[in-house]
Amino acid sequence: MAAEAVLYRDLAYVFVAAVLGGLIAKRLGQPLIMGYVLGGIVIGPFTPGPSLSDIHVLEPFAEIGVILLMYSIGIEFSFRDLLQVKWVALIGGPLGLGLVIALALLLGWALGWTISQSIIVGAVTSLASTMVLSQLLIDRGELHSEHGRVMIGITLVDDLAFVLMIVVVPVLTTFSGSEFVSIGMAFGKALLILAPVIFIAAKLVPLLMPHIPDTRNQELRILVALALGFATAATTQALGLSLALGAFLAGMVVSESEAGHEILAELLPLRNSFVALFFVTIGTLIDPKALISNPALLGAIVAVIIVGKFVIWSSVVKLFRYSLRTAVLVGVGLTQIGEFSYVLVRVARDAGLVEAHVYSATLAASLLTILLNAILMRAAPEFLNRFSLTRTQPADAERQMEALGEKERNRDKPHRKL
Repeated sequence: MAAEAVLYRDLAYVFVAAVLGGLIAKRLGQPLIMGYVLGGIVIGPFTPGPSLSDIHVLEPFAEIGVILLMYSIGIEFSFRDLLQVKWVALIGGPLGLGLVIALALLLGWALGWTISQSIIVGAVTSLASTMVLSQLLIDRGELHSEHGRVMIGITLVDDLAFVLMIVVVPVLTTFSGSEFVSIGMAFGKALLILAPVIFIAAKLVPLLMPHIPDTRNQELRILVALALGFATAATTQALGLSLALGAFLAGMVVSESEAGHEILAELLPLRNSFVALFFVTIGTLIDPKALISNPALLGAIVAVIIVGKFVIWSSVVKLFRYSLRTAVLVGVGLTQIGEFSYVLVRVARDAGLVEAHVYSATLAASLLTILLNAILMRAAPEFLNRFSLTRTQPADAERQMEALGEKERNRDKPHRKL
């Protein structure tokens, strides 16, 4: 079969799996992401039935989904939204990542892992998926909530940390001081080059966009928006940073223009299609056998992600004087791993730092944590509301009794005659 025919057949498999999985998830009252990932498992190489010929051919399409989603989130956000959570993101983010890695080192010591393998597991489990989290927040209408802004700020720091991790991991076996200096210099150079690029874009785009919002130029407006998003994403990738970060920054630049919300409305159908493709391709990477082949290892990794990260991130957010409700919701939202974790653990496997069963267990843990995270994010607000009601009911009843007693006392008092 010709290569073009194979590609079109694989795309048909992906979108049919997305439709069927999405319909099942909707019927069960679950987020569509769960259906997309499970649909990907069905057409993956590890399950019987129709399967994709080469998942790597579809990876560029999945990356388009990353760019469009993060670009649209950037449009919905603004620089002011990001500045509101700058301290918990810039200081609390690295603190939380370090604590998760420290927890993995403790777990590795208890299980007899090598230090390098413990560090890799900690780094992989410390990263939360911006794609998964953003889509769940959008589905629940919580992107602009306080906990939503904090979570997005922290995951953007995760994206930056991933860039550093992906450079450091291959040299862990022969790490030296000179390599550490060269890595730091390369990372700093990328940030120094990126800053003026974003500054120029922030100055030029607001001047350009007002000339395009005329409805007669709708096609030109959407083309300008797409060109800006993909150009910025490509620039950040060329500098060694992530596509997601560049697309998000481009979206925030566009959000400052009058045409931002119109562009967002026009991007949504295209974005949703490629986002579905992205999550289906994630599902194809997961081998269901890993769920039962090494349950102890899988359980340990899932425990770090669900229990350990919840405690760590809730504590970190509370440390920055956010309410307990916000801290708990942020902790719940970050109890998953996603696309960057796949890349990082694959690089570690290729470098010989983790064994094949750790790699498979990590992919299986990503599936379980994505599914559990969707359930927990739905249940957490309801639980907190119920807990809040049970805590306030006695106080409310006490206030009502006091008011009733005051009325009785006032009624028993003799009325003064005028």
